[in-house]
Amino acid sequence: MANDFKRFTVSSATTSTGSSADALYTVPSGGSSAALESIVIGVTLANKTSAGITGSIYLDGYDGTDTYIVKDATIPAGSSLEVMAGNKLVVQNSGSGAGDVIRVSSGTATALDATISVLEDV
Repeated sequence: MANDFKRFTVSSATTSTGSSADALYTVPSGGSSAALESIVIGVTLANKTSAGITGSIYLDGYDGTDTYIVKDATIPAGSSLEVMAGNKLVVQNSGSGAGDVIRVSSGTATALDATISVLEDV
């Protein structure tokens, strides 16, 4: 199996939270319904406005274990926040079609863009 570096984005994130927040990345299933793991290399949240906002990243686990990676982090006007900052996060798919989902939300509608970089198929 080849490792693949990939990038995914959400433009103008909504204010929905938790498992209703915008899906930034969903771990795909492997070939022939095999389990698959991915490594999150980095997540960047960018504030597109001239006022400070908050942003959240949420792990919607396929196994029901849901948790915030960062909740209501302050992002100053016109700047960005590197959420992972050197850390790595393993996310997975069970192989039965259910995969972890990384979700993003903004305290202010349409003010936030998000980018995630992952290494898939590890």
